[in-house]
Amino acid sequence: MAPKLTHFDEGGQAHMVDVSGKAITDRIAVAEGHIIMSADTLALVIAGTAKKGDVLGIARLAGIMAAKRTSDLIPLCHPLPITKVTLDLSPDPALPGVRITATVKTSGQTGVEMEALTAVSVASLTVYDMLKAAQKDMEIGGLRVTLKDGGKSGRYSA
Repeated sequence: MAPKLTHFDEGGQAHMVDVSGKAITDRIAVAEGHIIMSADTLALVIAGTAKKGDVLGIARLAGIMAAKRTSDLIPLCHPLPITKVTLDLSPDPALPGVRITATVKTSGQTGVEMEALTAVSVASLTVYDMLKAAQKDMEIGGLRVTLKDGGKSGRYSA
């Protein structure tokens, strides 16, 4: 038997899940992704000489802002009192490119997986935007939740 999808009612209509009966618990989610680029473009990031400025610093701020606005972007997400958002953007010559990890925390009645995924997505898009003058064929990928903890379903670790 397939698991029940919580964002659909008995008639198959999309709805926002009622979390009012859920316990308030500490919750955390970690998501990751990457953006692949040429070694020459990555060198601009590392040297800090991209035309638009500090690529990783601006992408970090964009990811934090995006996590806070997730419910404005994803129609059925609850607005949450996020207590912490961190983004780690690490140049990786082996890709070559940038690896991005977001960690989001809250104390609430629903999890923050979507906020972590949104943070990584927007940070990746910001890196692309800041570097597109140097390279248009960069590739964004690997977006996934690697950790979720708290709430009724407990801990998930990839």
